[in-house]
Amino acid sequence: MPFRTVAMFALLAVSALISACTQGNAASEQAPPAPTVQVSEPVQREIADWDEFTGRFESPQQVGIRARVSGYLEEVHVEDGATVEAGQLLFTLDQRPYEAAYAAAQGRAEQARAQLQQARADLGRAEQLRDADAISQEELEQARTASITARAALAAAQADADAAALDLEYTQIRSPIAGQLSARQADPGDLVQGGLASGEPLITVVQTDPLHFPFYASESIFLRYQRQEGTGLGAPVEVRLQDESEFSLSGEIGFVDNAVQPGTGAILMRAEFDNENGLIRPGMLGTIRVRGSSPYQAMLVPRTAISSDATRRFVFVVDSEGVANSKPVTLGAVVSNLQVVHGLSPDDRVVVGGLQGLRPGTPVQVQPGEIALQSASTAERSNLQPRPAGSARVVD
Repeated sequence: MPFRTVAMFALLAVSALISACTQGNAASEQAPPAPTVQVSEPVQREIADWDEFTGRFESPQQVGIRARVSGYLEEVHVEDGATVEAGQLLFTLDQRPYEAAYAAAQGRAEQARAQLQQARADLGRAEQLRDADAISQEELEQARTASITARAALAAAQADADAAALDLEYTQIRSPIAGQLSARQADPGDLVQGGLASGEPLITVVQTDPLHFPFYASESIFLRYQRQEGTGLGAPVEVRLQDESEFSLSGEIGFVDNAVQPGTGAILMRAEFDNENGLIRPGMLGTIRVRGSSPYQAMLVPRTAISSDATRRFVFVVDSEGVANSKPVTLGAVVSNLQVVHGLSPDDRVVVGGLQGLRPGTPVQVQPGEIALQSASTAERSNLQPRPAGSARVVD
């Protein structure tokens, strides 16, 4: 073979070798590095589930006070909005007509009492005369009938006197319960119509301590309560008012209805709360949470660590060879900033950071992460968005 041909073949071989090396280096330079993720074991805590409902506070007793007798309103003894005790005097009507009627009824009763005494004396004499055969049997029966008639007349007259005494007593209108008053609807000098069930009451008194908080639980939630220990009557509850970030009030379940409402499939439950300082008024809106389970051990992860596809929820866990794989989980309750998940082991290394673009079976570089459980008050405060005041002024 000529030297020129050999040289050409050698040159081609060297060129091919250089080209292969160059392509190999380029391929190695284009291969992406393994992604870096942060992992942490799930947080373990003993928790109890709580259910939240929205409702309004109600007064156990609310009475619209109306007059039982008619008359001119003479005096008002209380201020609007005052706190009163049971039996406290609120209004006084003009008593003069009822004092006169009572005096007349008392007079008639005294007259009837005197007539009864006379009739009894006549009957006694008639009985003696009849024993002596001085009068006929018919005259004795007439005396006996007169005594009975006089006794009945006294009973009727005394009943009229008692009714007149009640009417006189009703001119003083008192509170039947302890509570707080509304604004009154009548002023001194107004003519008050008594005995009417319709129309505006003179004033309304509502009991403010304790207060009730009714709410409706679905049938499924109620069944869970029935199966759990300590979630029925007497179970602890907490309430948060509209301007609060924390559940500041504590109470207990005081009533559970005896039937589920067919139309809604819900059952009425009612909690009771003390209101000694009078902060809460009936009709205020609140959020109540009810303990819905006995305490149990739970695994918690950040909600950002949970992924989903069309049919399931899962988290990424890193095995001993540094490969990230998906692990199906079932979601439970939310605990502050974390989520209860079922299906994890305590030693699972859960990916809590670097999830962007992560696929099952991907080799990863592992860095230690942290799962921090915020306090309940911190988490609730972060979700609260209070409405600011409309305006403000500089204090001089």
